[in-house]
Amino acid sequence: MREFSLGPRARAAGYRLRGYDSIGSTNAEAIAAANAGDPGGIWFVARQQTAGRGRRGRTWENPHGNLAATLLLVPEAETSVAATLGFVAGVALSGALSSILPHGSVKIGIDGADELNGSGRIALKWPNDVLADGAKLAGILLEASKMPDGKHAIAIGIGINIVAAPTGLPYPATSLVDLSNERTAEDVFEALSDAWVEAFGLWNDGLGIEAVLQRWRGSAAGIGAPVSISQDGNILRGIFETIDAAGRLIVRADDDRRIAVTAGDVHFGATASARS
Repeated sequence: MREFSLGPRARAAGYRLRGYDSIGSTNAEAIAAANAGDPGGIWFVARQQTAGRGRRGRTWENPHGNLAATLLLVPEAETSVAATLGFVAGVALSGALSSILPHGSVKIGIDGADELNGSGRIALKWPNDVLADGAKLAGILLEASKMPDGKHAIAIGIGINIVAAPTGLPYPATSLVDLSNERTAEDVFEALSDAWVEAFGLWNDGLGIEAVLQRWRGSAAGIGAPVSISQDGNILRGIFETIDAAGRLIVRADDDRRIAVTAGDVHFGATASARS
C-alpha cells in the first residue's frame, strides 16, 4: 500500500506529516499533539477514522479508503481571525478537488437547486462543505485548543469521500468513486497539501482574508438563490446575497432586511422555500 506523502510545495514550505492506515480521529490526534507542545505545521492523515466527528458533535463516517486529514497550526493571529482558516481550507480543498475533477458542471444542486454556481462541478457550501455536482463530497471542521504556553492551536479537519459516501442523510452525498474518478486518498492528500500552501500564503496571518473570501465567493454555491438557515429550531428564509468580510452569510429576508448569520444549517432550493 502506498504511503501518504506531502506535495513538493508543502515539503518545501516545511510542513510535516504523520500518516495512519486507521485512527480514532485525526482532529483528536492533532489536539493531543498541541497539548504536548507541538509547534504546529503538521498534518495528521488517515485512510479511516473510527471516531470521526463533524459539526455540532455529529458523527462523520469514514470507511477505509476515504481521506481524513487534519492540519495543526499555531497561528499568530487573534482567535477570531484564526476562525477564518475554515475559508482558507475551503479554497484549498476546492482547488485540489478541481484539479482532480477538472471538467463538468454543477448539474443538480443540493436540495434540488439547479446550477448553484455554474463554474464547474466543485462548489463551496457555507460554512464548511464542498459539493460535487450538488452533493456533499467533503466537509471541514475547525477545533481550537489552548496550549500549555497559553497560545491557541487550531486543528483544521478535512474529510473527503473517496471510495464511499454515507447513506441515509437528509441531503445528497457523493464520493470520487461515484463520480467515476479513480484517485486514491494518497493522491488527493498530496494535491491538498500543495493547494493549502497557496491558500494559506494568500491568508497571510489574516491580513489577506478578503482575498481568500473573494476566491471563496467565486466558488460559492447558492449566491443569489433562495436559502433557509436552521438555528436551534428557528428557520430564517430569504435570498443568499453574499459572504461578508467577517465570513458571515448575508441573507436578504422577505421584508428586505439584511441579516448576518454566523452559524446554522443551510438549505437551498425547494427545501429553502418549503414551510416549516
